[in-house]
Amino acid sequence: MSEDTKSIREMCDEFDVTPRTLRFYEAKELLFPIRDGQKRLFTKRDRARLKLILRGKRFGFSLEEIRQLLDLYHTGDQQLTQLSRTYEIAQERLADMERQRAELDEAIADLKDQLKWGEKIIASMKTSAEAAE
Repeated sequence: MSEDTKSIREMCDEFDVTPRTLRFYEAKELLFPIRDGQKRLFTKRDRARLKLILRGKRFGFSLEEIRQLLDLYHTGDQQLTQLSRTYEIAQERLADMERQRAELDEAIADLKDQLKWGEKIIASMKTSAEAAE
């Protein structure tokens, strides 16, 4: 492969993804590798897009949101629209994540309280059983 293109195996190794993942993103028109017979050759553009796709997925963006953001790259305003929209979606996602974390923290605290209660009940029942022997 040239320095400008990478094989599917090289992409998998570099980004720790499976060939199936790359084919899936290609089918969803998020990546556009060059076809050389049965081979797929990924360009620097594909590598940059994959990096953004994986980051977006890690942050919980939907594939449709990621596609829309990637499509804004060619708006002709030096990526201002793309960056502004990414910022808006990221703010919304952060708020969602913080809300989920608060709900999870509350559930954890409640479960800990229930476990403490259970410990006391079990200890009390053991003490009663031992006294009855």
